[in-house]
Amino acid sequence: MKYLTQHATGAVILSFLLIGFAVPASFSNGYAGTTMLNGAWQSAEGSIEQSLLVADGYGMLTKYDKTNKKFFHSFGGPLTAKDGKISLKVEFNSDDKTQVGKTLQYDFSISNNILTSNIGGTKMQWQRTDDGKSDLAGNWRITQRKQDGKMGELPLRARRTLKLLTATRFQWAAINIETGEFSGTGGGTYTFADGKYTEHIEFFSRDNTRVGASLSFDGKIENGNWIHSGLSSRGDPIYEIWSRMKE
Repeated sequence: MKYLTQHATGAVILSFLLIGFAVPASFSNGYAGTTMLNGAWQSAEGSIEQSLLVADGYGMLTKYDKTNKKFFHSFGGPLTAKDGKISLKVEFNSDDKTQVGKTLQYDFSISNNILTSNIGGTKMQWQRTDDGKSDLAGNWRITQRKQDGKMGELPLRARRTLKLLTATRFQWAAINIETGEFSGTGGGTYTFADGKYTEHIEFFSRDNTRVGASLSFDGKIENGNWIHSGLSSRGDPIYEIWSRMKE
């Protein structure tokens, strides 16, 4: 009887392990597909570039001309990738706010760090420029800001400012996910070393004179939050705490 009990218990454990491994396997296919996109992807035709950033299950795509300081358009939102399909729920679209709230699907495949997809409007190839692995890689939002010498909380609302970072590139977007209002975006490359965070601006929807400029801040990761301080693009002092997006 003791042997039967042990045998039955072993069978239950074995079944549990088989089920336990089977369920994550089906889940990991979708998860692996999404994380496979993590990082920065670039596509160029002449001086016109397209940038696709993916981190923390969020994507932003922007078309711009760095040489001639022109911004064309940008859109983004939460995304998943599975079975050769990218699904992106639009949270902002600089050209068409009626797209906000819609889920769009695109084809994709990846081979040798080349992404082939129609996410840019037509089927094209994108070169991976980084793998999205860094301390700052993720989808961040401002949660606290110092004003008049006091820190103020910024609760999560429909109107929000997000900053998406990969290992080498950044993009911020000021948006309203309910009304579709698009207030602006900017992005480019960044470095983060020895407590200094520096942005090199390649596009800016609101002020193309900022293209080519660099902004440096004091920065650190503390208790999972990103703290940085310095001067804004207009020269105003800032002290902000950014946290990873959680909804």
